[in-house]
Amino acid sequence: MHKSNPKISVIMGIYNCSETLHESISSIIDQSFTNWELIMCDDGSTDDTFSIAKKYADVFDNIIVLQNERNYGLAYSLNRCIELSKGEYIARQDGDDRSTTFRFEKQVQVLDTFDEYDIVSSGMAFYDENGYWGEIMSVEVPEVNDFIIQSPFCHAPCMMKKKALVDVKGYNTNKKTYRAEDYDLWFRMYANGSRGYNIQEALYEVRDDRNAIKRRKFKYRINEAYVRFQGYKRLNLKKSSYLYAFRAIIVGLVPNNIYKQLRRKKYSLN
Repeated sequence: MHKSNPKISVIMGIYNCSETLHESISSIIDQSFTNWELIMCDDGSTDDTFSIAKKYADVFDNIIVLQNERNYGLAYSLNRCIELSKGEYIARQDGDDRSTTFRFEKQVQVLDTFDEYDIVSSGMAFYDENGYWGEIMSVEVPEVNDFIIQSPFCHAPCMMKKKALVDVKGYNTNKKTYRAEDYDLWFRMYANGSRGYNIQEALYEVRDDRNAIKRRKFKYRINEAYVRFQGYKRLNLKKSSYLYAFRAIIVGLVPNNIYKQLRRKKYSLN
């Protein structure tokens, strides 16, 4: 396809997602915008994830697969992908989710048209074994104050200008930012002068099932609180904003079954 000069480099950290990876990759192959390369980094999977990714790389000359010697985490894996990327734009995707057909086309149009934006993301639709159940939509044009309550961009469906991403040295691999590496990235990019836009349409579909709840751990809420403290300081936000860092810890104390009910109520399509 366009391996030598891709417009988009899709970066994907993959870990034990053998049951969903085919569907995720297929959603990229089926994009209406075809000038892309896909770079996957297997992060020490113990199932067939790497072999599945390798089969695609053997068939498609614009698909590349890397393999970590052990599990290093998402930030490390994505940085490895960025190092090999050739695209003007960097797009994210996870190995258990899928992009709608026109996602890349619509995001490229935004970045090509508006010089002031380095980041473009979109809404996300949630689905599980029973079908679609909810949707999240972030503020259209996030300002610094929009960072206070929550992350202003959905990470998995984002697309970024590579130069802006490299200018802040990519993802932070500090263990204190694990599971909040996207929030940390947006803080650093905005502090560096970048701005972004959210397409008001769910162009990305997130698998949100029983396994997603199992990945919820209190220590990650501690990490989020740390990222919030550092980020609020970077953006010179008002001191009262820091209370929301403690809110992350409080949310982490909510039992999984109650958290799941509250979350589904908040994002429900009904």
